[in-house]
Amino acid sequence: MQENLKLIDLIIELVDARIPMASRNPDIDELGKGKSRIVLLNKSDLADMAWNKAWMQHFEDKGIFALEVNSKSGSGIKSINALVQKACAEKIERDRKRGILNRPVRAMVVGIPNVGKSTFINSFAGKACTKTGNKPGVTKGKQWIRLNKNLELLDTPGILWPKFEDNLVGMHLAFIGSMNDEIIIMEELACDLLESLENLYPGAVEARYGISGGEPGSAGMAGKLEEIARSRRCFLKGEALDLKKAADLLVDDFRCGRLGRMTLERPESPQTIN
Repeated sequence: MQENLKLIDLIIELVDARIPMASRNPDIDELGKGKSRIVLLNKSDLADMAWNKAWMQHFEDKGIFALEVNSKSGSGIKSINALVQKACAEKIERDRKRGILNRPVRAMVVGIPNVGKSTFINSFAGKACTKTGNKPGVTKGKQWIRLNKNLELLDTPGILWPKFEDNLVGMHLAFIGSMNDEIIIMEELACDLLESLENLYPGAVEARYGISGGEPGSAGMAGKLEEIARSRRCFLKGEALDLKKAADLLVDDFRCGRLGRMTLERPESPQTIN
């Protein structure tokens, strides 16, 4: 990323609207100093509408242009070209004064694995330019994509940093699927997710699965996962509960928005402070 910064005018950063801070590379603010910046709140259809607006304001207060998008449906994509021109107005004016006309803006697209970067680029371009998939790490190398006479995009692989300062960041990334599920104990992740939803969206899980509230704390969440298993008839041979199947079901329901539109991070939380 650092090597390519000298080649570009603009950084377009995709984040997951449900966890806008955990899904940001913590080095991007330092690396991007002196460059125009746009943050796209992707998968905004899965996030809480009121908190989408609050996060947009949060980034704009920091001098970063922000926009809600849904790369799969194309919502918000048509507004990006105008936002690019606005974000790079000073660069375009400098070129004009030097007699350089119609030089395209060169933008680097960055984002962590599974944030929807390749889907965004294909949606923005209106054609399949990059490989897409529902697993992290589909994009393996960088590539330049000429969208139109005004804009060229540099696609880069999604990279997760090697160590998380805050365990909550790692947990949130696991919730949305930015980590490999094969290295995660899904029953534990499901209990962590249940506890988060209990605090932020009380009643949503009970409404989805037709279960009771249960006791607070981790023991209560384990009991709630068992209730979900019974409600959805997740059984092994005999009457033993299949908690892994119930955990997979719950996490998938969250990731696909079946539990409702939910935002797990709020702008006033400590981890939003630089």
